[in-house]
Amino acid sequence: MTSSQSSISVTEGALAQLNEVILGKDHQLRLALTCLLARGHLLIEDLPGMGKTTLAHALAQTLGLQFQRIQFTSDLLPADILGVSIYEQEAHRFSFHPGPVFSQVILADEINRATPKTQSALLEAMEEQQVTVEGETRRLPEPFFVIATQNPAHQIGTFPLPESQLDRFLMRLEMGYPDAQAERELLKGMDRRDMLETMGARMNPRQLVALQHAVNTVKVADPLIDYLQAILQYTREPARYSMALSPRGGLALMRAAQAWALLAGRDYAIPEDVQAVLPAVAGHRLHPMDDDGLGPNEVVARLIEQVPIP
Repeated sequence: MTSSQSSISVTEGALAQLNEVILGKDHQLRLALTCLLARGHLLIEDLPGMGKTTLAHALAQTLGLQFQRIQFTSDLLPADILGVSIYEQEAHRFSFHPGPVFSQVILADEINRATPKTQSALLEAMEEQQVTVEGETRRLPEPFFVIATQNPAHQIGTFPLPESQLDRFLMRLEMGYPDAQAERELLKGMDRRDMLETMGARMNPRQLVALQHAVNTVKVADPLIDYLQAILQYTREPARYSMALSPRGGLALMRAAQAWALLAGRDYAIPEDVQAVLPAVAGHRLHPMDDDGLGPNEVVARLIEQVPIP
């Protein structure tokens, strides 16, 4: 078995187990795993009770990663996330007690219920995989993956994420309602929390890190770079978007396309890979000047129609 075949066997086994817990959401699960392989962070926005928290638990269990859940509330403080130094009287010194951010998978549940100051406590961790507390910088474990959930902004008690923080998330997903067949299986089947307790790891952290490194080796040919640049340029033309795709957004799109190609068992990316990940990567970054009431997915679909493949 080749290295590529081995990789796809491991990832397909992980996806198969995830699909047993999260029913009827194969595309969203593939995007979530793509986001992790691309070393990004994931924002899931939807109504309560749609399976956002279950997805985070299931992903950590399946990949054999350490998991911490942080419930964001209006009175949560940065120290509750990062940790705090406590004076030990017997030793006559301060000792740092790490917060829950020192884990491999962090579920920032209902992140937009916390104040902007607390939300910003995650910025350095997400961008540089480290935190600085009381003047000392501490590295976070590898791999490090933040899954944040947020309720719709119109709900009471929410603080919208600023654009600078939204841009730190490689992808944004919506779970959506299950179809009739998936919901029937959900109603008749085992409780999802009970299923999580019986799930075994289908991958280990070492394999995951190796796959993350393999993403960088996925070939991106010059014609595909032309396509990526055409997409970026389209969003930057006057009168189209009040916020276009930045260079960081372009890099995010390329990495996500490479990871999607790797999941498909290829060592090269194609335009269809870019189109598959574009709604999740660009939907929360683009702000059309005149959206005609279109949602993020419809805005990106229009972009795909307007930019031809070279």
